[in-house]
Amino acid sequence: MSAQYVCDTGDLEPGEVMRVDIEDADGRPVPVAIVRDTDGEYHAISDTCSHGQVSLSDGEVEDGAIECWLHGSSFDLRTGKPTSLPATQPVPVYPVSVQGDSVLVDVTTTVAANA
Repeated sequence: MSAQYVCDTGDLEPGEVMRVDIEDADGRPVPVAIVRDTDGEYHAISDTCSHGQVSLSDGEVEDGAIECWLHGSSFDLRTGKPTSLPATQPVPVYPVSVQGDSVLVDVTTTVAANA
């Protein structure tokens, strides 16, 4: 499966995040946080915190990371690695491309060696 449309570039301002469900190769929904960092770059990271199993899209975006609203763990938007406790396990990061005004994400692969 290839990249799928998730939103328009104008749907997110810098520092904003939204949750989307993207179908994987088997047609199952994958919850993904689409993030536009404070520099304006788009990222796609698993929407589920590896520590608390809560939605990361409800968290704050700052300094290239997204913070889990429940326990305060932050995850690097490029690697998915936790940058603060209590989380110790990374979350998947997916490839993002921008074609014209469309933001596309491919959930069939990850972009970072985050294991």
